[in-house]
Amino acid sequence: MDIELPELPFPLRTYGPDGHWSYEDGVLTGRAGPRQDRFVPPQALKEQGAPSGTALDPASDAPRLLGVPEGDFQLLARVTVGLTAAGDAGVLYLHVGEREWAKLCLERSSDEPTVCTVVTRGRSDDANAFVVGGSTVWLRISRTGSAFAFHASPDGEKWTFVRIFSLGDEESAGAALVGFMAQSPLGDGCAVRYEDIEFRPSRPQGLRDGS
Repeated sequence: MDIELPELPFPLRTYGPDGHWSYEDGVLTGRAGPRQDRFVPPQALKEQGAPSGTALDPASDAPRLLGVPEGDFQLLARVTVGLTAAGDAGVLYLHVGEREWAKLCLERSSDEPTVCTVVTRGRSDDANAFVVGGSTVWLRISRTGSAFAFHASPDGEKWTFVRIFSLGDEESAGAALVGFMAQSPLGDGCAVRYEDIEFRPSRPQGLRDGS
């Protein structure tokens, strides 16, 4: 199903389980169901005690709403999450291939609302950036040439640099899908609200200067 948001110059398409996506008066809402996530453990199954010969499980799935922007861009939104269980998160999501994707999350991690990132290249890494004071934060994902950058902000004005990375080759990075995701890997579901969604057809002026 395609969804048109007036803030974005490209349509969004639903992927994965039903996210109950809805848009009204500038607010996008969605919901992850129980045990829904996109994550491939970095440890080999043998290290985790899985039976020998067991293949690496594919990433579990979670509701996503994605589209294809052109050129350099910034996608930002004020994200509010019902942080009930560990791992519950609202996500800005980037996808370049079946096992090449990345997440910028407001997540309940160590029982606190935390800006977290995951970059998956076959297997996923997982890193916490900083704790935020509440269940709302601004998130921003940018493409700058052949690289991608993650930023977060308490007010949508001054941005804290979180990460810059490459993903895929130049061709796949230029055709990346970007958008929104909800997850609840350990819980019974998670509601996410995106407000003040904005698309800018340019890279940030600087990555580490707060702009």
